[in-house]
Amino acid sequence: MKRRARHTNAPRSGAALLVVLALALAGCSGKATEGDDKGEDAGGVKTGEGVTAKTISLGVLTDMTGVYASLGKSVTQAQQLWADQTNKAGGICGRDIELTVRDHGYDPQKAVAAYTELEPDVLGFAQFIGSPFVAAVEKRIDGQDKGLVLPQAWSANLLGSPYVRVVGATYDIETINAIDYLLTNKRITKGDKIGHVYFEGDYGENALVGSEYAAEQAGLTVVEQKIKPTDNDMSAQVAALKKAGVKAIVISAGPRQAASLVGVAAAGGFNVPVVGNNSAFAPQLLATAAGPALMKDYYIASSTLPIGSAEPAPKKLATEYAAAYPDDGLDNGVVSGWTAASLYGELLKKACENKDLTRAGIDKALLGLDKFSTGFGITHDFSDPTAPSTRQSVIMKPDSKVPGGLKVVQEAQVAKPAESFTFGD
Repeated sequence: MKRRARHTNAPRSGAALLVVLALALAGCSGKATEGDDKGEDAGGVKTGEGVTAKTISLGVLTDMTGVYASLGKSVTQAQQLWADQTNKAGGICGRDIELTVRDHGYDPQKAVAAYTELEPDVLGFAQFIGSPFVAAVEKRIDGQDKGLVLPQAWSANLLGSPYVRVVGATYDIETINAIDYLLTNKRITKGDKIGHVYFEGDYGENALVGSEYAAEQAGLTVVEQKIKPTDNDMSAQVAALKKAGVKAIVISAGPRQAASLVGVAAAGGFNVPVVGNNSAFAPQLLATAAGPALMKDYYIASSTLPIGSAEPAPKKLATEYAAAYPDDGLDNGVVSGWTAASLYGELLKKACENKDLTRAGIDKALLGLDKFSTGFGITHDFSDPTAPSTRQSVIMKPDSKVPGGLKVVQEAQVAKPAESFTFGD
């Protein structure tokens, strides 16, 4: 079967970024001893890092000023909303939730430094944006820190750790589901070429694994275009894919790159469907010149219903978020942040019941959680650290008339190729 044709000049390895991260880690000192602040409260509950008699501290490593600034803001504010509501209701285990936020601006050195700063003083991390940055500290997390990290990243390279847990389908699975949507709706067929524009590094290259697998199963050919997070003009990529004769495009990048890609293609009369991973859209783009093109034939795959869904849980969250942050718009970062924070809340409650509010207690509670749902369309299973919490994806389409800018065109499901996909393929 045809698999892919390479149309990229950049090296496939993310080695340069890994070197930077390794150097950053080299300057970070580990803990001299483990468990110095562990103890037991008056009620017999074990406590450790990040837990005092009055508070439970969670770290938030976000991007407020970089390529994912809009996402980072929404995720963080949603998590703060969860913390405020939890505290107003009496907290958890007699303690208030305290979020300690650091903006790394999608800079590798800042991300690693912020993790190093916060790690000794928090129970774990309710957010960490950037799969390359999470991967850079994963060995340290597994080896000595052992605090639960919920990344706002879905790379399959993060699977296998008991402490770094992916909430949702990984990028490879998500991409397979997105391509299957095009196949099912007869937008592409056997023998076609599909383009794939993707970020260098964990995110894009893991998504590429998915498109290659889907292509192999369906008899497609993948035409690659690798880009950097700093590349915002997709004119060259569109020209190359048009020349190659692709019938559809996958984009595994940020919202700006997706808007440029779709807008440039439309302006040049290159009318093919484009599908993106969950972080390749921001509703603010609908007010730009690319808005009409995005609403015409652009689709997003994600492991959640959109914030604009009429289902009870999204509707309730949208109302409460708008009341708390009236000057900010709605997007699916709100859902993602809320889901991760709610998961941490569920684990804290279970750990409290088990009288163990240590990092080990949180990890044990997570392994026992095989049915978790916040009412956003998908039930998650965290009993296996080697697997994502789901293989299902919801397919959505931009719509400026819907709060959050996305409407569902296909309910949560898993494509047959995604069911049979083995991580490491």
